[in-house]
Amino acid sequence: GQTHGQHNRLRAPGSLGNASFASRVVKGKKMAGRTGGDRVKVLNLQVVKIMPEQNLILVSGPVPGAKNSTIILEK
Repeated sequence: GQTHGQHNRLRAPGSLGNASFASRVVKGKKMAGRTGGDRVKVLNLQVVKIMPEQNLILVSGPVPGAKNSTIILEK
């Protein structure tokens, strides 16, 4: 939905609860927490070169993840 220009609404939510009626935070309210660490699939990357003697596969394009992390290549 529209956020009316608000940004960073997951980590800095602003007001959480109601004023007089219910005067509590509703159960299940989305609040700040860890983000990221999800498995990501990038499509249509091109294999440039396979170098078996160095145990390398060169890929053209952005590969997600940190340095020296394990990736899975699918056809």
